[in-house]
Order: sequence, then structure tokens, then C-alpha cells
Amino acid sequence: MTDFYLLDEKLTDDERGIRDRLRAFCAAEITPVINGYWERAEFPFELVPKIATLQMAGGTIEGYGCPGMSATAAGLVSMEWARADGSMGTFYGVHSNLAMQSIAMLGSDEQKARWLPPMADLDAIGAFALTEPEHGSDAVHLETSVRREQDEFVINGRKRWIGNASIADVVIVWARDEDGHVGGYLVEKGTLGFDATVMTGKTALRAVWQADITMTDVRVPAHNKLPGCRNFRDVAGVLSRTRYTVAWRALGMALGAYEAALAYAKEREQFGKPIASYQLVQDKLSRMLAEITAMQLLCLRLSELVEDGRLTAGMASMAKMNHAAKAREIVGMARDILGGNGILLENHVARQHADMEAIFTFEGTDSIQALIVAREITGHNAITT
Repeated sequence: MTDFYLLDEKLTDDERGIRDRLRAFCAAEITPVINGYWERAEFPFELVPKIATLQMAGGTIEGYGCPGMSATAAGLVSMEWARADGSMGTFYGVHSNLAMQSIAMLGSDEQKARWLPPMADLDAIGAFALTEPEHGSDAVHLETSVRREQDEFVINGRKRWIGNASIADVVIVWARDEDGHVGGYLVEKGTLGFDATVMTGKTALRAVWQADITMTDVRVPAHNKLPGCRNFRDVAGVLSRTRYTVAWRALGMALGAYEAALAYAKEREQFGKPIASYQLVQDKLSRMLAEITAMQLLCLRLSELVEDGRLTAGMASMAKMNHAAKAREIVGMARDILGGNGILLENHVARQHADMEAIFTFEGTDSIQALIVAREITGHNAITT
């Protein structure tokens, strides 16, 4: 039981239908095979055409072949991907949320018409290149540079931790121009001087490829600049608009781990009876469900605020900060309930336990999220002091 407060009643038929369709897909197509890909650190290319048939990429984006779903439905989609697997959730989140939303929010009509339809069908894969080797939390100080030369922009610099970059058809590269302003540039697959190398040695999100990018005199046509991006504040707007889905993803990780732990506790017998009958295990399960229920309530309200245009950066950061921390605790308790079996991939919790470490960090660490919240409630910006 993961709907302890009967929150399904708050969802529309469409929202429940989207969630249930994706849940069934993941149960049939993702869960049975993902452990092998994770262990081998391989990206499951053959699953992409199957994912495309869901027609969910683009989330809340209206038109251009995108589903135009509600903010709650988009959150539920992020939740279900993470509930099944963190790597596939990251692949989808980078493509559908970060890359597609950047084009939808900041792109020209021509850029939207060119890229959003094939991206909605997963005929074109997107990536979002912001983080750099020396600039993670302080992304505002990015060093990747761009200069104008007649009808082209020339980009030089490095990026790191860029999901999908090695397989993407278009990478949105964020770079600083000669006047110090940050802009977004659509770098298409095969562009000379653009080199993406898959990172190895990861202990989390192993089934999604993240890359180190080196750009040496990468030339993009002038019309590949996102006209809606004038400074870093516009980039931050995209991050705030998509960060609420990361809170849903943390909820999904917590749900997946809790459900696995509950099922295991009911079946696993020690000292002659199921471990679910012991007080220590019951205490853990009750506390896990209490946190999950609180996370569900916060996610639903957050999506309502997104829907009516009242979401603030602090609101999004508070949800990410809270949910990532709580999900990390829940996944840890699930791993504890499974005992020694909790480190076996076949029980799924081990993969979730590892992947949760990445979700706890990406799109802003716990400390950075706290400072964004505090900036709104105090009026003082501690991030740059």
C-alpha cells in the first residue's frame, strides 16, 4: 500500500491513465532487463523505439507533437521512470525535461518547429550541457566561451557529467560571450571540434551514458542560438521549471525501494515467521510510508503551483532538497530490511541504493538547494558571498 492517504482521488482520469500506462510499460520492458545493462554499464539502445511508442516525451509542452500533459501528469511520469530505474529516469529527464523544455521556453519558432517534433518521437535525442569540470554548484561562473564571427558562433570549452551527450542529435551548450552574457547554442551531431567521451567508473546511474565534452573551435550557425536566453537568469528559469520533476523522481526512487522492501519482508522468514511480523521491521516500514505520503502531498501541491504559474525557485529547491534527503533515507532503510540480499542486483534495491546517491546530488546539491530557499526567505544571497 503506497497510497495511504487515498491521493489517487486527487488525480484526473488522464493523469491516472498516463501513470498506469507507464508503470505497466516499465514492468514489462524495463524491470526484467535493466540490471544487466546497469551491471555492464551499457545504455539500452533497443529500448528507445519502445519508449517512443509511449508518446510522453515533451511532457507539458503544447503542440509540436508533444503530449501537452498537466504538470501533475509530467511529475507522475518522472516518478514512474525513477520507480523503475534511475538510469532510464535520467535519460528521459535530460531529453524531455532539460533539453526539450530549453527549446520550448527559449527557442525561436523555427527552432521549435525543427527540433521538438522529432524529439517528441525520440527520432532525435537531446542533451543539456551546463556543468563543467571546475563549475558544478557554481555553474553561473561557467568558463565555456563563445564569440561571433560573421554568420557563425565559435565555441571553446569543456563540459562534464552531460547525460546523453555521446548519443545526442542536438546538445544545448551554455556558453559565455565576449560581453560576459550566458547564452544557449544548439550544437548538432557531427559538428567538427565537438568531442564527447563517455565517462567510466561510475557507481551510480550506470545504464545511462554521461560524457566529458571538449569543444575546440566548434562552429554553429547564428540561427542556432536560443534567442530567449539573454543571461544566466534565463538558464536558471529552465532549471527551476524542470527541478520540480526531480522531486517527483526522488519520490519514485523511494516508492520503488519501499515496495521492494515491503514485498521482501512479507515473504522472507527468519526464526519461523515473516520478518514483516517483527516490531523492528514494522517500525521501519511505517516510517518509510509516512515520509513517502508527505512527499506525495508536497509533490501534488508543487505541481499545482507549476500549473498556475506560481512556482518559485525556492519552492522547487525546497522540494528537491527535502525529497532527495528523505528518499535517500528510505532507500537506505529498504536496503537494511533486505539484509545481505540488499546488495544483490536481482532484488533491485541495490541498484536504487546506488542510483539515489546521484539523484541526491544532481541539479543542485542539498546545500545549494538550501541556500536557494534561504535566499527567498531572508532576502540575502549567501551563494556568492
